[in-house]
Amino acid sequence: MGALLLTACAQVPRQGYASTAGGAMAYALAGPEKTPAVVLQSGLGDGRSTWNTVWPALTARHRVFALDRPGYGDSPSTSAPRDPCQVARELHAALRDAHVPPPYLLVGHSLGGLYQVVFARLYPDETAGLLLLDPTHPEHWATLQRETPKTAATLWGLRSTLFTPTMRAEFDAQAQCLDGLPPWPSGVPARLLFSGRFGPLETQAYQHTLSRLRLDWQQRLGVPAETVSISGHYLHRDAPERVVQALDRLLDAAAAPPRR
Repeated sequence: MGALLLTACAQVPRQGYASTAGGAMAYALAGPEKTPAVVLQSGLGDGRSTWNTVWPALTARHRVFALDRPGYGDSPSTSAPRDPCQVARELHAALRDAHVPPPYLLVGHSLGGLYQVVFARLYPDETAGLLLLDPTHPEHWATLQRETPKTAATLWGLRSTLFTPTMRAEFDAQAQCLDGLPPWPSGVPARLLFSGRFGPLETQAYQHTLSRLRLDWQQRLGVPAETVSISGHYLHRDAPERVVQALDRLLDAAAAPPRR
């Protein structure tokens, strides 16, 4: 009975606001007290609620931290820059303010995946591993404009008509600050999970371009990739069990002694 009560208490999230250069950021923290802490970063337009499909399974076994970036969920908007370096530094400050010590196992979806790669490059000594779910490539928008102009025009139309000011700021700044970053840290285990199901607006030309960008991700990071054929872009919603399994494998890799 006592063990059951402790388990239940560990899964009740501690919620609050962390102080960062981008303002107060709402967060949730739950799971048993152990390291590395799993740190979730959502994609464009999403707050921490996007992780609800995997939250119970993850917090049953791991310490898990998720936040609302400024302008999403319960976090007020900000006038601070929205480039990936700023976003990564804000996450780092939020973790410190919430008293979540490193090391961190970083999980990022879509644009949040790019943000987590930047975090790992800025704070390699605090990064235990990286799981990327359909991550946005650093050259995604530039490549679409050059190779698939019709898709780029559709996306720009969405940006102009449907995106919130926060979304537009993140979208416009997605490739900024990247050239001056430290290199990818060697020895940090990482995995890539890609979706295998495409929507009606994702043309063959777009899919071909996306395949090349995905291959480039693998080459840049030097890590394995897995395509989940049943899933659309939101892998953590369409195939939550695959995401949890990939995270468990990554944790095993992070815990393994380094090869000599």
